[in-house]
Amino acid sequence: MKSRHEIQGEELERRVAILRRFKELLEHQRTKFRSYLDVLERQKLDIERGDVDDLVAHVDMEQAIVSEIYTFQKAIDPLEDLYRAAYPGSEPEEVPELRASLEDLRERVVERNKENRELLKRRMETLRGEVMRAQNPLTRRRSVYADGEGGNLVDLKG
Repeated sequence: MKSRHEIQGEELERRVAILRRFKELLEHQRTKFRSYLDVLERQKLDIERGDVDDLVAHVDMEQAIVSEIYTFQKAIDPLEDLYRAAYPGSEPEEVPELRASLEDLRERVVERNKENRELLKRRMETLRGEVMRAQNPLTRRRSVYADGEGGNLVDLKG
């Protein structure tokens, strides 16, 4: 039979492992949010330059990063529940700081994403206007058959 001291030691190790993994996942997620911000910044430049190929590549990267962020969040949520059960009513110093930086990054990502959508919307409206103003050179030409002096009726009986 294990003594009370050994159980506390094992419990302490388990709690430390939970805390370590929890912090690690939060740090990974923070890194992904920073990567996402970088991609959004490059997207903005692509939109302003009208570089469609680079914009498509950055959209693909964005989708991969968002997928990774959601994957991390799926791992963080149950670990956070374990963490709260292991440390009821208390948080080590690093966790609130990590959460605050994550929340700041989330807000910046949302704002940058909103700005990019607005910029892209304006760019698309500009392009639509240019297309509408562009005239097809063939619309000014008359048909080669328009000047013919032929009749308008066709004899079907022969």
